Amino acid sequence: MEKFSVSMCVYGGDHPAWFQTSVDSIRNQTAPPDEIVLVVDGPVPEDLNAVICQYEKEPIFHVIRLEKNMGHGEARRISLNACKHSLVALMDADDISVPDRFAKQIKMFAEDPALTIVGGNITEFVDTPDNLVGMRTVYTTDSEIKQDMKKRCPMNQMTVMFRKADVEAAGGYVDWYCDEDYYLWLRLMLSGAKFCNIPETLVNVRVGKEMYSRRGGMKYFKSEAKLQKWMLKKKVIGFGTYAVNVAKRLIVQVLLPNSLRSWVFQKFARKSV
Repeated sequence: MEKFSVSMCVYGGDHPAWFQTSVDSIRNQTAPPDEIVLVVDGPVPEDLNAVICQYEKEPIFHVIRLEKNMGHGEARRISLNACKHSLVALMDADDISVPDRFAKQIKMFAEDPALTIVGGNITEFVDTPDNLVGMRTVYTTDSEIKQDMKKRCPMNQMTVMFRKADVEAAGGYVDWYCDEDYYLWLRLMLSGAKFCNIPETLVNVRVGKEMYSRRGGMKYFKSEAKLQKWMLKKKVIGFGTYAVNVAKRLIVQVLLPNSLRSWVFQKFARKSV
């Protein structure tokens, strides 16, 4: 089996117990990683640091501590650069991977060496992993994913495993407020990368009421609108699609109150579970 790394980032706002559960979900895989590169993005509280220190003693962990908080995009870039293996899986500090996630992804790469990136669906939960509140499904084939990319982010970032060399050739992670992943997938597409999503849930994602407020506001909208303009400039989309995409985002992210935004996401962007 091809060796692979896991790239993780943790910062001061992460919950120690949730972080530990997340790490345990990747350590206890049917196909465990050969390396876990953990970037500590700035100072962290003592209770979280105690958990990190325990992991730091294990040979599988490579812990990189940043003196100040650099933000998700930069922390992810630093983590990816430090990964030793050609395949890299991403993992967030408060989510839970299903036990055979990595085995299924490694199998996909073995069956199709042309693949650059493999992701999958997510379920979402509040408070406890069994309290499921939604599911975000994604298209599975390369052609479907690239078509979907013209309208929305077509990959669930916390589920992906990719070839490090291909991602680095496309420029790697570049800071783009709340859209570092979407921006990367777009550049991968333009570089000729081949995409795939497994039609199964790979990660159970922790969400809360604040999730919908984070997906709104003028700063968030401006970031998304700027990315749509970049897509138009690069001829990923035409002007008609650009206008529709920006209009939809303006309505949902700026004009709707949080309560209605929550209903819209649950109704149109998620499946019930």
